[in-house]
Amino acid sequence: MFKPEILNTLKKYSAKTFLNDLTAGIIVGIVALPLAIAFAIASGVEPERGLFTAIVAGFFISLLGGSRVQIGGPTGAFAVIVYGVVAKYGYSGLATATVMAGILLIMLGAFKMGGLVKFIPYTIVTGFTAGIAVTIATGQIGDFLGLSISVFPEGFSKMPGNFVGKIETYAMNITHINYYSLIMASVCLAVIFTWPRFYKKITGKIPGSLIVIILATAASILLKKYAGLETDTIGSRYGRIPSTLPSPSLPQFSVETITALFPTSISIAVLAAIESLLSAVVADGMTGTKHDSDTELIAQGIANIASPIFGGIPATGAIARTATNIKNGGKTPVAGIIHAITLLLIMLILGKYAVYIPMAALSAVLINVSWNMAGFPAVKALLKGQKSDIFVLAATFLITVFIDLTVAIEFGLGFAAFFFIKKMIDVSEVQNKRDSIAGGISGNSFLEENIEVPEGAVVYEIDGPLFFGTVRKFEFAIERAGANAKVLVLRMRNMIYIDAGGIRALEQAKAACDKNGITIVISGIHTQPYILFSKMGMIEKLGKENICADIKEALSRTKLLLEK
Repeated sequence: MFKPEILNTLKKYSAKTFLNDLTAGIIVGIVALPLAIAFAIASGVEPERGLFTAIVAGFFISLLGGSRVQIGGPTGAFAVIVYGVVAKYGYSGLATATVMAGILLIMLGAFKMGGLVKFIPYTIVTGFTAGIAVTIATGQIGDFLGLSISVFPEGFSKMPGNFVGKIETYAMNITHINYYSLIMASVCLAVIFTWPRFYKKITGKIPGSLIVIILATAASILLKKYAGLETDTIGSRYGRIPSTLPSPSLPQFSVETITALFPTSISIAVLAAIESLLSAVVADGMTGTKHDSDTELIAQGIANIASPIFGGIPATGAIARTATNIKNGGKTPVAGIIHAITLLLIMLILGKYAVYIPMAALSAVLINVSWNMAGFPAVKALLKGQKSDIFVLAATFLITVFIDLTVAIEFGLGFAAFFFIKKMIDVSEVQNKRDSIAGGISGNSFLEENIEVPEGAVVYEIDGPLFFGTVRKFEFAIERAGANAKVLVLRMRNMIYIDAGGIRALEQAKAACDKNGITIVISGIHTQPYILFSKMGMIEKLGKENICADIKEALSRTKLLLEK
């Protein structure tokens, strides 16, 4: 059933809540301004299209979404796909593909397929996210080095979309570096990276990206006027930025266009679904709330239909902006609506001044975004894991960078399925050649053993492997643990296999339990899970004293914890 979260939150809405939403919405709107412009440029379209997207799509995602605090808009994840589509089909082709993707998202939500996104393995998501980060960063080298449009015979906008082509182009024109632009971009990047360290109290409210945009713009104007130093700006590259939303217009549809762009629309829809639901899950963890995946997908679909009608590009939930909203007091979807209104007012009043923003400063902002997207801690943890996870991660990453994101997702899923099937066969043979291995979780199923569970403790037994396909069952079990429980015992005597997705789910369960004052105790863990626990640091996170050989030892440990 489609029921936007705003309908639930407005039932008990108050003036205090509105003030919280107002403050958070204004701050997020200011934070989103440089990012919206930067993501549009990284995607190969005019900067104003990023603003149109953040305003229109951001409004509908908040108004109709299934999350209380989700902030929507353009993100770096789409840059690779959008750049390629615009280069081949122009903006009209992108608009058509985005509307088609919106329809697909609505269908996914309407048919309650939101849970299917969770079946995409964690290794694949990490791999293509890192690949996208590398691709975005590569695309900014030209502006970072100050390589002017005039350097390239075909124009900078014709820069090759593929990784190798970009590197070759940069190498051929490396002698044309504008050292003024290079210095500006380097200083901007240094300020962005160091800003949180020196200004911890205010950095959550005033991001370094906004600071460098303002300072670099002022410096560019003054140095051009008094020293004659010039660097490319938004105005010199793209001309005037409109100060109003364009009139709505539908994209041109034809059988040939739909056929050609249908695979691309699937990629946009899948990517929008993954990122928006990941962002919603992160938000749930930070707020203790629960989003509606299907409603969220329908809202994302409507937003991606509305965005190109008003000149925008694909949109999805933005994790960083959502986190900023939460940290600054956002409580309901009203904050997201205010964020969209704030951006609209900024565009109406200050849009004409955006033409003075140096491209060098925007390149620094995008390189910082790429650094954060790369997910180095996640990649580092996965590289300590099993070879199959490493292979899937590496393959997805390399295919994303050198070939295509759509192909990367397809091959990643194929590799993940192959290695899982192989591992399940190997494991079942070790376990006395059991014909089948059931994946499920049961609560207190061991009572026939005459084992007494202390008051304040809950015991769940995991039967079968904990991998990307059974993660959702595990999450539901954790949610059912109970608010009054102080200790959660996970009995793993029948869990003979775990993968990176299972480890990730356990990490999230640990974070949720820590928030609620619940201690996790592990009982009867097998060799493969224990080895992976050790490699990926889970033993240290859980505490070695909380890893027990059997249920009796685990319950003894539980009693000690309850007595504290």
